[in-house]
Amino acid sequence: MSTNAPHLPDAHDSHDEEIIQIVDDHHRGPRGGTTGWLISGGVHLSAIALMALAVSKLPPKGEVDVPPTRVTPIAMPEKQPEKLIEKRTVQDQEELKVPIESETQAPVSTVDVLQEPTDRETEHESTDPKGREEAVADAETGGASFFMALGAGGGGAGMLGKRLGDGQKRAVIEGGGNPASQSSVRASLRWFKRHQSPNGSWETDRYYQNCSEGAKCEPGGDVMGHGSDQNVAMTSYALLCFLGAGNTHTLPGQYRNTVKKGIEWLVAVQKNDGYFGLRNYEHPIATMALAEAYAMTADPALREPTQKAVDQILAHQNQDGGKAGYAGGLGWDYTKPTKRNDASVTGWNVMALKSALAGGLNVGKGMAGSKQWLEQSWKASNSARDGEFKSWQEITAYDKSHFAYCWTTGEPAVKENTTGRESMGLVCAIFLGHTAGDAMVESLANTVMATQLPKTFATANAYYLYYNTMAMFQVGGDKWTTWNGTVRDLLVNAQRKSTDCVDGSWDWSSNNFVGAESGRVLTTAYCTLSLEVYYRYDQIKNLHRK
Repeated sequence: MSTNAPHLPDAHDSHDEEIIQIVDDHHRGPRGGTTGWLISGGVHLSAIALMALAVSKLPPKGEVDVPPTRVTPIAMPEKQPEKLIEKRTVQDQEELKVPIESETQAPVSTVDVLQEPTDRETEHESTDPKGREEAVADAETGGASFFMALGAGGGGAGMLGKRLGDGQKRAVIEGGGNPASQSSVRASLRWFKRHQSPNGSWETDRYYQNCSEGAKCEPGGDVMGHGSDQNVAMTSYALLCFLGAGNTHTLPGQYRNTVKKGIEWLVAVQKNDGYFGLRNYEHPIATMALAEAYAMTADPALREPTQKAVDQILAHQNQDGGKAGYAGGLGWDYTKPTKRNDASVTGWNVMALKSALAGGLNVGKGMAGSKQWLEQSWKASNSARDGEFKSWQEITAYDKSHFAYCWTTGEPAVKENTTGRESMGLVCAIFLGHTAGDAMVESLANTVMATQLPKTFATANAYYLYYNTMAMFQVGGDKWTTWNGTVRDLLVNAQRKSTDCVDGSWDWSSNNFVGAESGRVLTTAYCTLSLEVYYRYDQIKNLHRK
């Protein structure tokens, strides 16, 4: 499988041209017109002088009207290094040839789509017709708006609107993305579409059977060890990528049918009690996908299956019963409630509940219990001085701190403080209301910056990379500038660029995730979600203004 040499994007890519124009507007700012008027004034004076000179040499024929002239300076976009920009001229131009459906077309429910199937999928680049950026409500107090934004730090006060149209384009620029990162996202979504199974799912190990262009992809591995249940997670990951880029199953869009088929498959495999799969791992990922689809579309056909899935998350949450001084809920283990609070499993359940809040669904006391788990687990992870690490009572925003992989309910300290889970604690801290500047957020971010900033894709862990990128975007400031400057380009450069079927994906065998037990679907999903970070969630600095 060959890799084409990268080069500048095609000049006819209207999406990238609009991003470049937004860059110009963003940097010029409110005073950007001053220079234009000065130049315009100079041009006016020169034009008038020339006209006067010409008229003076002609017989008088009355007054001469000089048409008004205004020269507006256009800043040249900063040239992107060729090594960061991929060449996918054929695919991009084919996308742009697809006709755009009417922006005023009313959303249709899943039931309607099933009754009137269509193969026409169109690109939708317009702003949201329902004004989602303005339709913000506090979901924790029972807000009824399904178009509210999905915030990171509190309630439903955030955004899903930035995933769409002009909101997405501006978010890319403000967050530090560029045409190359957006082109990578588009290429990955094309790869996902090509490898969707006829039944609507994405399969971990047999996705290659859907290859249709040139050399086929290789088979994947059995990532989760639970047979077909792993496909619940893979399908949900793929759907999150489409939803993260603003594609739904109701609004006109290039991937409407792709998303529709994926959602229909998920709902079809959901058990009668609302549970997905066998564990509290694939279940919250599937719940998160349904919840985001529901929050973005208000499709009534999704409300019941999504709420039932949320109810199962609450039913599987660890409970202490107050024996150790907590008021009930804590984190999650892999299956039934126990005293084992797993940071990775808990992270997905917290994110799923947050997505459910964005849709106005009932999450009970799940978030309150999660906050207790977060505080107690962080304290137990930093219970005493450990070399350069201080105890939690001493930690400030300038220090580093640990976050354990597993914490046992009631234990004041963890027995084994495994590294690498700081990103999970950091994401949960942000989703549970902590803000940039507090000791927990900043100290965990300091640890991530010191230990987990990858130098190459081969040394990166795609799973941690997803968590860390989402967390560092929320922290913002110099940390995000440094992180984004490395990770964005690392991902763009590592993406496969070729004429065969792997184009748009990321290799899993060369990534330090779980070695040969990973797979192209999973690795591509984590990398895509990382490049969508600019518009998936608003930053906490925008959610907690005083």
